Amino acid sequence: MNSCVHCGVHYHVPDSGTIHIALLDRVLSYTNHTELVTILEKLSHNRIGEIILNTASFNVSRLLSIVHNYKDIQFIQSGKMMSYLQPIITLEDHEIYGYESLLRSNEKDYQLRPGHLFSLANDIGLHSRLDQRAREEAIKARSKVIPNGTKSFINFLPSTIYNPDFCLQHTFSLVEKYAINPQDLIFEVVETERIDDVPHLLSVLKRYKQEGMKVALDDVGAGFATLDVLSALQPDYVKIDRGYITNCHLDTEKQKFLHKVKKLSLDLGFKTLAEGVETKEEYTFCKELGLDLAQGYYIQKPQPPDFFKSH
Repeated sequence: MNSCVHCGVHYHVPDSGTIHIALLDRVLSYTNHTELVTILEKLSHNRIGEIILNTASFNVSRLLSIVHNYKDIQFIQSGKMMSYLQPIITLEDHEIYGYESLLRSNEKDYQLRPGHLFSLANDIGLHSRLDQRAREEAIKARSKVIPNGTKSFINFLPSTIYNPDFCLQHTFSLVEKYAINPQDLIFEVVETERIDDVPHLLSVLKRYKQEGMKVALDDVGAGFATLDVLSALQPDYVKIDRGYITNCHLDTEKQKFLHKVKKLSLDLGFKTLAEGVETKEEYTFCKELGLDLAQGYYIQKPQPPDFFKSH
């Protein structure tokens, strides 16, 4: 029997040269996260430490990530969440068409970083939990302040829905619970992951549509949802990545792309939505091009639901 000098964990080295040890209970028993990080960082530079951790079905970098981000993990599991709302307007007459729901923290001492949170959740296997909780907050926020007939754009991660009939039942139950008209709901494919499995995504979108809901592809043009994918998935809405909207009135390459999307929208019958509109010039160009909808700071920053009760 041997002992690691860094953390005092005992291990046995059989004749084969492999190391077998149950380290997980030891790791999870630590309440002093600073001390645990120090130990793990030392182990990461120690060959025996690497073998110990990897034999316990962990690698050093993954375990360090879990410890460094333990507050984020706690928030995913049981933190107080809420949805902010950002208006989406019609470009033709500047009327409110709907609102996108954006996940935010409802805890004073926790600063939520959505991109980091969803990436972490995916790395540690909590993306289904986070995705479901975020959808629930979005539906609850809608029920409080958004009138019937006004659309709600709600994000979802396709990889969390391995069986549409089973995994989406929670969402459909919430829609029924809060007496929301399914036709007012638009579910967006969030582009934090590549659309590699088109048949699976088609089955998910079909299940939403069977309930009377609409679907959107987010961040089109950002390298994920290509124009070819649009033809295959037949979305009801296409949200154009802000990278193609910023200074679109000055950039001829961006203008060519936007014209291409607009033409495709006429061919396939989907509505176009310009994301990240921040200036009058961008707004005017998108309107003159004939895009259908827009959102961004030029129109309104995301706000808590109560803000819209008085507006």
